[in-house]
Amino acid sequence: MHFQILTLFPEYFESPLSMGLLGKAIDAELVKVDCINPRTFATDNHQTVDDKPYGGGAGLVMLAPIMSAALDSIPEKGKIIMLTPKGRPLTQEYAKELSSSDRLTILCGRYEGFDGRLEELYDVEQVSVGDFVLNGGESAAMCLIESVARLLPNFMHKEESFLFESFSDGLLEHAHYTRPEEFRDKKIPEVLASGHHKNIEKWRREESLSLTLKNRPDLLAKASLSSADTSFLREYLKANKNLRLGKNLWLALVHYPVLNKFGDTVAVSLTNLDVHDMSRISCSYNLGGLYIVTPIEDQQELANTLVKHWTEGAGKEHNPDRGEALLKVIVKENVLAAVSDVREKTGQEPYLVTTSAQGVGSVSFEQVQTELAQRPVLLIFGTGHGLAPELMQEISGMLRPLRCFDEYNHLSVRSAVAIMVDRLLLDVY
Repeated sequence: MHFQILTLFPEYFESPLSMGLLGKAIDAELVKVDCINPRTFATDNHQTVDDKPYGGGAGLVMLAPIMSAALDSIPEKGKIIMLTPKGRPLTQEYAKELSSSDRLTILCGRYEGFDGRLEELYDVEQVSVGDFVLNGGESAAMCLIESVARLLPNFMHKEESFLFESFSDGLLEHAHYTRPEEFRDKKIPEVLASGHHKNIEKWRREESLSLTLKNRPDLLAKASLSSADTSFLREYLKANKNLRLGKNLWLALVHYPVLNKFGDTVAVSLTNLDVHDMSRISCSYNLGGLYIVTPIEDQQELANTLVKHWTEGAGKEHNPDRGEALLKVIVKENVLAAVSDVREKTGQEPYLVTTSAQGVGSVSFEQVQTELAQRPVLLIFGTGHGLAPELMQEISGMLRPLRCFDEYNHLSVRSAVAIMVDRLLLDVY
């Protein structure tokens, strides 16, 4: 494979390209790397390659004529890769895709990046190595070169080596051990010295599964899993309930104070379907609990009677699964009582978040996920035509509406709860 790198700092690549397997692959002519410095195409004495951006602002932009001249000097460009934070994420799957190319031309930006017209003039694939900003594309280019080159035939000493690495099968790789068998009172896992290959393979698979669940649970959504894998993960989660992010998420369905269609503050009656469906969601996602909030005594009694029927009465015998779900329901007279109950059960002050079909919100789902990893979150839903303003003043943040860019955003509260909970916990399992 031939890598052609457009870079203002060709010397950056001298050391990493000379070491290890990549250096050996270059010596064996399995990999070829050429660096082209755009400065050699500058037309002034100072070899200027950048200028101030139109419209003002900080930084400098790499000149389109210079970069274009450098690109045009390459007879066979192959795929043109522009390294930029706004590009397609570089994944193991994408690296495999790129490894099928005969040559890649890699553009390493500096300053504020490239003149936007380069993307219009050339068939460019934009690639990002992560959600962060670097001083330039050189280190990103090395990530791309190494991740792609090592997938080439004959690059590795053993062709099967990369088949068992992290991300190759959608999971993180298990730990490895070598001599001595015991080091500082730490022994290797006994199964690895057993010589029983089937048990060793099983241990390694389960280690990969548990490591992925703990460190990168989002990968499980895309990984190819067997029934044995899912059974193991199910049992592992039973034994390690602290890994469930859902345990920190609590729901509250508020029936007062809410608004009617005229904008008046009112109390509304609870709905049987809301209680049933939201409790089933809470149970399915292993949430902390579901608060039914109403100050009206007969409504509280109705809710408690409903719960008791399914958790203790005839409903429990008729449908024990429904009874298990209704165990998540807690009836409280107001939101402050629900907050106090979460505080008492968890020992932490909950982060209060509400929802609305109006506006743009003040917190993102990602921000709430960050809070969930640290402390309990009470996600508050209103009935009627939404929560009253006096309650909104007590809230830490408002989630962005589910369909904030569309004209129609009128879901039932049960549908909104299901979607929002799934969206918040999607990266977990």
